[in-house]
Order: sequence, then structure tokens, then C-alpha cells
Amino acid sequence: MHGSRFPHELGVSQHWRNETFEVVTLAVLDVDRALAFYTEQVGFHLDVDYAPDDEFRVVQLTPPGSGVSIQFGVGLTEAEPGSTRGTYLVVTDIEVARDALVERGVRASGIRHKSRLPDWRGGFEAGIDPDRRDYASFFDFTDPDGNQWLVQERGHEATASGS
Repeated sequence: MHGSRFPHELGVSQHWRNETFEVVTLAVLDVDRALAFYTEQVGFHLDVDYAPDDEFRVVQLTPPGSGVSIQFGVGLTEAEPGSTRGTYLVVTDIEVARDALVERGVRASGIRHKSRLPDWRGGFEAGIDPDRRDYASFFDFTDPDGNQWLVQERGHEATASGS
């Protein structure tokens, strides 16, 4: 073991523990193309588009109702464009979310759900989870650069209300 893993075991104050996760940085080739995709097709809200010069630009967008944003631009990351995988968007109605994206021209996979196993291991089956279990139904899409998003259902109204 390489020492303590918890700050309180090191005598570090926990007063700094009021922290939030705020931004995921994506690598893109064309900032304007990505901006149009995320605002016009995916429906994210533009928070910031700041470019003090040609060597730096930051664009920050937030999904509706989210406390976490994405950012991309010029001079932000050395990651390869399209290298982000498995970023989740969580929605309350996966059918409505997928239909809205497809209607706006986003190429989305079909909806799939985790096979019915008690411990969530196993593969996927086509379609929405028959019981609308939280975290069980998914689809994915990619942005123009190949950054992959997984859309997952949680809190579906019929499930949440117990009907």
C-alpha cells in the first residue's frame, strides 16, 4: 500500500470538500462545426464563446438542466480530436430524447437495454428495458469529430411514480 488514501487520515482538513464537477473538455478539429452541432442538433445551451486571439478560444456549453458543461476550442487540450468515449447524458425518457436528436439530424444508434441478470453482467438486447429500470436502457451517438456519447435513462415517469 502506498500510504493513506483519505485526506482525513493525513490530517488534512475537510473544509475544502464543498466541490463540484463542472466541465468535460472535448477535442475537436473544427470549433465552429462542433458549436453548431451541439447547439443546433443536440440542444445544448451556449454559455461562453471567448477568443482573445487566434491561438486561444474556449466554447462552453451546458445540456438543459445539467450542472456539468462541456468545453472545446483552440489551445485547450492536446488530446486527439474524437478521442473522448463514454460520456453519459442521463435522460428521463430515452425514446423522446432519441427521437428529438434524430429529428435534428443526429445519427443515433438504436435503443438497447441490459440483459435481465441480477448483477448487471451480460450483454444487451434490442429495445427499451421492459421494466424501464433505471440505468438499463441506452443509445449512443457521436459528434462530427467522433467523440462518443452514451444516453441513458433514469427516472422514467412511469417507473418513478410506481405505475
